[in-house]
Amino acid sequence: MAKINRRKLKKPPEGYEKIEPTLVKLQEKLKQVQRSSIKTENKHSSLWPVFQVDHQINRYIYSLYYERKQISSELYEWLLQQKYANKDLIAKWKKQGYEKLCCLSCIMVDEKNHKNTCVCRVPKSTLKENNDSPVECITCGCKGCASTD
Repeated sequence: MAKINRRKLKKPPEGYEKIEPTLVKLQEKLKQVQRSSIKTENKHSSLWPVFQVDHQINRYIYSLYYERKQISSELYEWLLQQKYANKDLIAKWKKQGYEKLCCLSCIMVDEKNHKNTCVCRVPKSTLKENNDSPVECITCGCKGCASTD
């Protein structure tokens, strides 16, 4: 569940009741994944399910507001304020070329060894054809989030 300061908490805006069951279900799924991710043997792959569920939550809120237009801007801002969604990731999705971005760590070039973006951001058509193994991001397990795929 999102961290909520109860003293400063305002009553949720109108329309929250409709999306609350799905958000609660996704938050519970995230908690389960966080508990089980400790038990994996590979250091990198242990966090992949957490990134995937977090992406799913962010994409759900993004699609409700921008694509389906089913929630008000007041409710959208409240969800961002209560940290149900990552506002920086959603802001990137609105920019051309980042519509399918999996996580922000894949575009942060300062944190990578070779000072360039992650392999999942490279269009699959430009990757070498002789590589039989599927390309996965080491950070989040993404198999490709370039907008041209």
